[in-house]
Amino acid sequence: MPAIAIIGAQWGDEGKGKATDLLGSRVDYVVKFNGGNNAGHTVVIGDEKYALHLLPSGILSPGVTPVIGNGVVVDLAVLFEELDALIARGVDVSLLKVSANAHVIADYNRTIDKVTERFLGSRRIGTTGRGIGPTYADKMNRIGIRIQDIFDEKILAQKVEGALDLKGQILTKIYNRRPQTVEETVEELLAYAERLRPMVCDTGLLLNQALDRGETVLLEAGQATLLDVDHGTYPFVTSSSATSGGACTGSGIPPTRLDQVIAIVKAYTTRVGEGPFPTELHDDNGEHLRKVGAEYGTTTGRPRRCGWYDAVIARYAARVNGVTDFVLTKLDVLTGLEKVPVCVAYDVDGVRHDEMPVNQSDFHHAVPIYEYLDGWWEDISDAREFSDLPVNAQRYVEAVEAMSGARISAVGVGPSRAATVVRHELI
Repeated sequence: MPAIAIIGAQWGDEGKGKATDLLGSRVDYVVKFNGGNNAGHTVVIGDEKYALHLLPSGILSPGVTPVIGNGVVVDLAVLFEELDALIARGVDVSLLKVSANAHVIADYNRTIDKVTERFLGSRRIGTTGRGIGPTYADKMNRIGIRIQDIFDEKILAQKVEGALDLKGQILTKIYNRRPQTVEETVEELLAYAERLRPMVCDTGLLLNQALDRGETVLLEAGQATLLDVDHGTYPFVTSSSATSGGACTGSGIPPTRLDQVIAIVKAYTTRVGEGPFPTELHDDNGEHLRKVGAEYGTTTGRPRRCGWYDAVIARYAARVNGVTDFVLTKLDVLTGLEKVPVCVAYDVDGVRHDEMPVNQSDFHHAVPIYEYLDGWWEDISDAREFSDLPVNAQRYVEAVEAMSGARISAVGVGPSRAATVVRHELI
């Protein structure tokens, strides 16, 4: 049985949570392999709406083991807030497993994230201020705190002291902020130890043994391809690997066991935060997409920047990730438009680019070249077969499929779990 990666093909918020939930009943494990509580998934089941930030979406599927992998950075307060909120709503969270090697977000990392963004002013990255980037920086600088350190008070105190030797000076002398003391930080983290202990294990071993038994493992990305620290629109990116390669490093599953890469792509494009966005709309069309698509961040509540579908980005995501299947979401948001533009290439200083420009400056100055497809007026939210869609909606799907580098296997036509047209079985 396969290991399957689900990744975002744009700048995030494509609907990965719904796609994961759609497959949840057919998989045994769902793994979050990167990021932290800086991104959110919204899952609608019946009349119930769930907003998840740190937990894998699979936690909502009965019998599925949700796993927080080693590539994640964990805010323990947020973890238990989310668990308690789900427990209060009757969700069984007892199967959750957390990697002993995942890194922990300490209070000083949240503080540094916030004050650094304010200090950057107009050069800010657009982070969520939740300490994600500074925690990954600690990981790379080898001064990070891991989940396993919570269970050894002596080691924990040594690591916090080592980190605060420098960070305390930076916060005090540069930003005029008093950080928590070593003792305060240690005490805060130790408070979670006993409740955390039963959840913690070698998740890489757990997942590989599951694959050996013939069980199915779904690897769920936070953020998306264009936010990947290596392959995204750097420096306006996240601090982790959000591509299919990151699914392996962030979970402990080797690439030879990854059988399928499902990329989620919205029928238009959105992004949150700073950075270039060729098809961004600053007019009534952009406001229409934002309003109809309810384009506000699950985690931050920030209004998302909106633009038309960008096939150049889709092709790039297909190539970087080895995409086998696209899931096209929110097609229903385009209902009622007479013409639907699709970006097929860029014009950069009079030169046509059919693929992503090599350098950031060219991408920043890219002007989209559009093809205009006929729109439709019919309500498509009850469509369950491809033939149920209006002819022009079918043609739109087929056109963007031909431009995007992989087949479109499913189409989202509404927010609920059931509102999906399946063209090709995903598992």
